[in-house]
Amino acid sequence: MRALRLHGPRDLRVDEVPEPRVVPGTVKVRVGWNGICGFDVRNYLDPVLPDEYLHPVLRTHGPHVQGHEFSGRVQECAPDVRGLSEGAVVAVEPLVFDGSCAACRRGEYNLCENHGFIGLMGGGGGMSEYAVVPADRVHPMPEGASPTVAALVEPLAAAWHAVRRSGMRAGDTVLVVGGGPVGLGVLMAARARGAGHVTVSEAAPLRRRIAEELGADRVCDPARQDAVAAVRGRAPAGADVSFETSGGGTGAVSALLGALRRGGRAVVVSEGRPVVLDPAVLASTEIELVGSFGYGPRDFPEVIAAIAAGSLSPKPLVTDRLCLEEARERGYEELIAHAGGHVKILVHP
Repeated sequence: MRALRLHGPRDLRVDEVPEPRVVPGTVKVRVGWNGICGFDVRNYLDPVLPDEYLHPVLRTHGPHVQGHEFSGRVQECAPDVRGLSEGAVVAVEPLVFDGSCAACRRGEYNLCENHGFIGLMGGGGGMSEYAVVPADRVHPMPEGASPTVAALVEPLAAAWHAVRRSGMRAGDTVLVVGGGPVGLGVLMAARARGAGHVTVSEAAPLRRRIAEELGADRVCDPARQDAVAAVRGRAPAGADVSFETSGGGTGAVSALLGALRRGGRAVVVSEGRPVVLDPAVLASTEIELVGSFGYGPRDFPEVIAAIAAGSLSPKPLVTDRLCLEEARERGYEELIAHAGGHVKILVHP
C-alpha cells in the first residue's frame, strides 16, 4: 500500500509498504481523511525521534508513517473485537499510554509517562491507505457523519479538553488568543458549552472571517485592536476565562492574563515562543494559569455527541483537500509558507 513516511528533515516520501494485518485487540481502518497540524509541520522540519528509537508502547522503528488526525471506515476487526461493524465511519484517537503509571491509574492517560501518538512515534498513521490500531482507540461516528467530519474530532477533542480545564461555566465571558485550528476549536467548544460572549484575537484575515462564521461575538486583529481593551469594553471586570492557542510568546500571554478578571483562569494550549512572566501578577490577582495537553477519556465521546446533537459543526475548518502525492508541497510546505491562509488541510490517501 502507499504511505507517506518521514525519512528526515523535510524529507517526506510516498513509499510502498506492506499492508498491515490485524492482531488480537485491533481494528483495520481504511483511512478516509487525515489532517495536518502544527506539530506535524514542526516534526517535518525537525523530527522529534531518530528512526532507531522504539516507543515503549508502539514498538515500531522509523521511518514512520505520518498522520495522527485521521478517520476512515472499519475494514476488518480482530476476532476478539466486538461492537464495530464493517464499513462504519470512525474517528481514531491516536494517543496511546502504558496503563500502569501513576497518571494512568488516576485516569489521566494524556499525562502518561510513556504517552505517544500513532502517526508521530510509530504504529502506522493516517497518511496511508490502511492503519491497524487498538480497538479502544476507535470511536464510531453517529449515523450520517462523514469521514471529513470524523477527521476533525481529534483537534476538536484537544479544544474540548482545554475548555474543560478552564472550568468555564454557561454565560461566561471568554477570550481566545489565536484563531488557528486549536483556537477556532476552542471557540466552537466554548460556544457549544454555553459561553456567554467570546472574543477571538487573530492576525490572519481568513481565520478572522471563519471565527465570525463560527459564532465569535468579537474578532480582533492584534495589529490594529487591543484584545484586552476589546474584552474590558464588554466586561469591565475582565473575562472569566482565557485561552492562549497562538504560541505568540510574551505578548500573547500578556493579553491572556491582562484580559482576565481577578480570580479568572487562563489556559495555555499551545507551544511556541518563550515567555517572560512576573509571578506577582498571579499572586496579586489570584489568577490561575493552567496547561492543557491532548485529551482524556471523556473528550472524544463528548465531542462526537456534540456533533450528533448539532452543537458542533466543524466543516468550515477545512480549507483544502489533497491527495497523498500532494501532501508534501501543497500541505506541509504550504503551511510553512502561508499558515495564515489555511485552517485545516486534509489529505486523502
